[in-house]
Amino acid sequence: MTVPIRPAVPADIPLITRIYRHAVEHGTASFELESPDEAEMTRRMQAILDGKFPYFVAEIDGAIAGYAYASLYRTRPAYRFTVENSVYVAPHIHRRGVGKALLMKLIDACVALGFRQMIAVIGDSNQAASIGVHKACGFTDAGNLRAIGWKFGRWLDTPLMQLTLGPGAAAPPQERDASSGDGPPNANLH
Repeated sequence: MTVPIRPAVPADIPLITRIYRHAVEHGTASFELESPDEAEMTRRMQAILDGKFPYFVAEIDGAIAGYAYASLYRTRPAYRFTVENSVYVAPHIHRRGVGKALLMKLIDACVALGFRQMIAVIGDSNQAASIGVHKACGFTDAGNLRAIGWKFGRWLDTPLMQLTLGPGAAAPPQERDASSGDGPPNANLH
């Protein structure tokens, strides 16, 4: 199945919020304990877009089936060529290729922007589907932080996975001005 994917816009926030709310309230993909409202999700989206990071939605039959975005892995300047990915899929659409399609689109966008590494911080080592999608997209295991989150009455691990983007560490990165739309944003999100 071909999954139509387009850039996210603020009008998508109600459905994005609904998808994320389900993930927070019923799953361990997010370590948040209370789901944010639309105003907070709007603020978060705007911060991603203002930082010139990619943010996409997948649509099936005219409805948002999932969303994905990249953000800085860490805010210290030396990390500026490394992004973290986030992918969420509506619960009734799981296992139909939406997550993989969104992740591949996100990877391509981050390569085009000049990023060199993508990190997946996976909520819970029992997230077999997420781990599998990341492996299918070329990610490799980068470690596991054991029992660092407490949710639903149990300790949760955080598997880390990593994907080299473009030339990775084989060549120095090219510094570019974020205002040009070329290359990684010179973002400092402190």
